[in-house]
Amino acid sequence: MRQSGMLVHLTSLAGPEGIGTLGAPAREMADFLHDADVRVWQMLPVGPTGFGASPYQSPSTYAGNPLLIDLTALRDEGILPKDADFAAEPAPRVDFDAVEKTKTACLLRAYEASIGDLKSEVESFAARKAWVWPYAQYEALKEAHGPFNTWPIAQRRYPTDHNAETAKELESLKDRVLYHAFVQYLFDRQWTELREYAAKKELSLFGDIPIYVAPGSCDVWQSPQYFQVDENLNPQRVAGVPPDYFSADGQLWGNPLYRWLRLWAHHYDWWIDRLRGISERFDIIRIDHFIGFANYYSVAADADNARHGKWVKNAGKLFFNEVSRQLPDMRIIAEDLGEVSPRVKKLLRETGFPGMKVLVFGLDSDESNPHHPANITENTVAYTGTHDNDTVLGWYNRIDRKERQNAQNILGMKAGDDICDTMIRKVLSSSAFLAVIPIQDWLCLDNEARMNYPGTVGGTNWRYRMMPGDLSPALLKRIQMMNHEYGRK
Repeated sequence: MRQSGMLVHLTSLAGPEGIGTLGAPAREMADFLHDADVRVWQMLPVGPTGFGASPYQSPSTYAGNPLLIDLTALRDEGILPKDADFAAEPAPRVDFDAVEKTKTACLLRAYEASIGDLKSEVESFAARKAWVWPYAQYEALKEAHGPFNTWPIAQRRYPTDHNAETAKELESLKDRVLYHAFVQYLFDRQWTELREYAAKKELSLFGDIPIYVAPGSCDVWQSPQYFQVDENLNPQRVAGVPPDYFSADGQLWGNPLYRWLRLWAHHYDWWIDRLRGISERFDIIRIDHFIGFANYYSVAADADNARHGKWVKNAGKLFFNEVSRQLPDMRIIAEDLGEVSPRVKKLLRETGFPGMKVLVFGLDSDESNPHHPANITENTVAYTGTHDNDTVLGWYNRIDRKERQNAQNILGMKAGDDICDTMIRKVLSSSAFLAVIPIQDWLCLDNEARMNYPGTVGGTNWRYRMMPGDLSPALLKRIQMMNHEYGRK
């Protein structure tokens, strides 16, 4: 069945708490999508964010972002005291610093008020999820010592029987450890409710898993044997991409690379556990930077830029054969954007995973461009654009007259045609089994609403937020009519 999807991150939802949340704002979005005959809701990673509020630099591949917890629901349930004040004025940008300050204070109040009643439930939750206590311990130590690279050497060792010093400190921090477990319990509880609600609305949740973990993350702290780090857990080789048309220095991401031979020797259990964990949250999984499973770019950790890295062949088919064996029902989408070598194309064919086509990338030349409309095949997820590039209107306003004329010719535009409407129709009418339109393009917003500029930190990145009234009856009717017109549901 040809389906329609929408890309809108949870933080971008409108609502009364300064940021989108897992409560009423998410349910309202689910209602809207269902009524508009959109059956797939795609979002970005939902873990705690790292430096610059990036959801792709999380301190944990398992934990949920506390900022997404709905405080209104906690107050209604009596978990948070009734006099808690967290209301924020509507704004087109998320003020992450202000939201974090308010949410942290309210979550601490909820803990102090309710942990006595909920402690057994929290402990039961942590017993079912093997990652909870390690993550809670990691957060408690981070509060005590600051960023991971400033921790005392002893605390950088995971607290096993051979590391009594860290275990002793954690005993003194047990209240803070329990607090962080409590917060994850609240997130998991609200997430489970949202997923059940979405299922009732015949809505599939489509999530994103970054290929790499953040340096100094809980994942590295707990399982350093699987990463290219030294004895003090400092990265030795890091990820990035080589120089290209857009960047003479390439991009130096800084994420520690994996020790793939060691992962192979252990049947990729670390990765299998990670994929199993995210499949408990989402119905469909997009693996970010899929090309890294075929070959990855390796740069010395002390390099100033990515000019002098090297390509290294990766596990490829061996890895995904194991994934298929252990997780046969997992629905995977390959984010195959970037330097798609013959080896990457071969891996896509071998796995059979759908790849991605992004229309704003395909209108600058002829059919030799893999993103040209003529190259959108059935086993594809087609997009007008993604969170990492211009909105349709922003792109159209930016390109020069010659590029604009070429795009108009490929799209078959006539005088008076709207670029957002035309691009959306081109994607929906394609043969792709899934067509995903970002909410910004449905609203025809310019680059003021762009979600991210890759290679930059801070600024407006990740801050776009919908305003009350954006999900109007007129927009709903328009989306529904287009889905019916092009046979998507």
